[in-house]
Amino acid sequence: MTIQLNHHRPAPTGEVTVTQLGGRIGALIEGVRVGGDLDEATVSTIRAAMLKHKVVFFRGQHQLDDDGHVAFADLFGETTKAHPTVNTGSAKVLSVAASRGMAANSWHTDVTFVDRIPALSTLRGVTIPAYGGNTVWANTTAAYENLPAPLRALVEDLWAVHTNDYDYAASSESAVEEADANRVFTRDQFASTTYETEHPVVRVHPETGERTLLLGHFVKRFVGLNSAESSALFQLLQNRITKLENTFRWAWQEGDVALWDNRATQHYAVADFGNQRREVRRVTVAGDVPRSISGRSSVTLTGDAEDFSTIAALVS
Repeated sequence: MTIQLNHHRPAPTGEVTVTQLGGRIGALIEGVRVGGDLDEATVSTIRAAMLKHKVVFFRGQHQLDDDGHVAFADLFGETTKAHPTVNTGSAKVLSVAASRGMAANSWHTDVTFVDRIPALSTLRGVTIPAYGGNTVWANTTAAYENLPAPLRALVEDLWAVHTNDYDYAASSESAVEEADANRVFTRDQFASTTYETEHPVVRVHPETGERTLLLGHFVKRFVGLNSAESSALFQLLQNRITKLENTFRWAWQEGDVALWDNRATQHYAVADFGNQRREVRRVTVAGDVPRSISGRSSVTLTGDAEDFSTIAALVS
């Protein structure tokens, strides 16, 4: 049974509790020892909480290693390779580490440059700096729902090209990132194979039926618009998504685990931890090919990501 409780009060032994943390996004789950041996009822409770709150958190999961992390993610669907172009840790675990204050400090949804975008992502804190290094999530469903009617009319039949050649590592601070000997991967590795995919800006969520904005840093341009128009519209829509009311900021502790709906969120790792080392490790669960409101599916333009995720396209 799932109940609400004040997150400052410890969860009673044996009870799974879900506590809402933000008005539009975020919940804390207590009473769960994260791993691959959870019963069906607990998994169902976690999935329902994630679909409702978009991102859920578990504190103090120090027992979790890479194998346990993958086994936990397997409970929610078929797990993917670590990344289409970068493979670190185990074959399914992506290690993201830095020690020069760098992180994935750009708003993005994971791996949108392929056709079958991961449905879920789960991240665990391995090495957490003494200060800084928080991650912020944004609810892209709430962003769509709060668009004024003129903007809704503009975006509901709009398509965008996403590519991995526009990764966060290509930012103005990339020279610092490339020079960090402790970085797990470089931009050249990330873009060693180019992928481009055309996605609807508004996709229909395959589980909830909600409409959500599909954007983020991997967007290269909007179909039918020139670069100046694409840039202006992208910034307008991103500002809507990352409006503070749509976001929740998580202060990591070692052993924390986050699980989020990658179809209804963006996230941003805050690069404010100086020269301290920060490492988080990610596992993703395979998703379907996005569909627009009219039922049209995303289209691959460049690159074949079948070996990243072999899950068949789902019919909504």
